[in-house]
Parts: sequence; structure tokens; C-alpha cells
Amino acid sequence: MKKVYIICMMMLIGITSLHAQVFKNKATAGIKGGYNLSSVIIDGAFQTTKLHGFHIGVYGESYFGKYFSVQPEITYSQQGYKITDEDGAFTQKIEYINIPLMLKFYPVKSFFLEAGPQAGFSISHREKYDSERLFGDTSEELDPSSFDWGVNLGVGFKSDAGLSIGARYHRGQKDIYDEKKPKNEVWQLYIGFEL
Repeated sequence: MKKVYIICMMMLIGITSLHAQVFKNKATAGIKGGYNLSSVIIDGAFQTTKLHGFHIGVYGESYFGKYFSVQPEITYSQQGYKITDEDGAFTQKIEYINIPLMLKFYPVKSFFLEAGPQAGFSISHREKYDSERLFGDTSEELDPSSFDWGVNLGVGFKSDAGLSIGARYHRGQKDIYDEKKPKNEVWQLYIGFEL
């Protein structure tokens, strides 16, 4: 597992360095964070109840040309889901280290559209099962996949002072368990500050 982390970090550093050297244009770095609304889509049809969480991390943005930039990020993200039926409610909270790589397009000066892939690494998970029919709660551990990947789409605004606000949608492409093809779905609202 450590090898995977090292390889991803080297790729991120390499991509950032490449753009800085090839384009030799403006490059910035900053911190960002915000609100998560996460769920899981099962078998491509059933969507679980959403959970509230947050994300926080760092980013670098390298500009090339007048309208485009590349923005790699490393973020800590709280995700998960809740399923409720006649027997009770099952909640799983999963914490990820996510590494998005976003291509940003600025059609006008302060407004941007963004899209790109994301790799995620599960670093912890907690389960809670609440049942009204049983004498107390029952613990059940579901072990999610340690690796996740998906695609992001977003939109936002960035001021001349380097303050960004935006919204992003993430759709996982890898099953988080071996059965029923459950995939992560996350809506994010964020604010970023250039350093």
C-alpha cells in the first residue's frame, strides 16, 4: 500500500513540475475546503440516503494559454452513506485521501468550468447499525475497497485576489464492495485561498 501512495505522490509532483517547466506561465498554490454530501449508488439504480461531511486539502494550479489551467490536489474527505429499512438503519462513514487532477477552462476572466479524474485511498471506516427490533445495536463491519477512482465535474468563480468558490460533483467508477456494484457519489461546495 505504501508503494501506491509513493507512486501517486511522484505522479502528482511530476505533472506539476512538467507544466511549470513546459509552459513557464503563472503557477499558484493554495488551500481549499468545504462541505460534502455523499451517498452510494447500488447496481446503478438504487441510491442510499446521503451523509454530511467535509473535505480539506491543498492544490496547485498551473496556467497554460489564456483560457486553461491544470490543478492537481490532495484532500482529506469524509464520505459514506446510510441505508434504512424496516429492520433499522445502517450507516458507514469512510475517510479518504483523494487526489483529483482537474483541467480548468476559463471562458471569461473569473468564471471556470472543470473536469478530471480522481484517485482515492480509504484510510478508515466506521459502521453503525441501529435497530428498533433488536435488544440494542448490532455491529457489522463492511470492509470497503482501499482504492477508489472516478471522475469530477465542477464550476466556480475565482477573484483576482485568488479567492475561489465552487461546486463539484464526483461519480465513482470502482465498486467499493465486491457485491451489488456500489459506487461513491459526492457533491461538494468549497472555498479556496491562494497562498
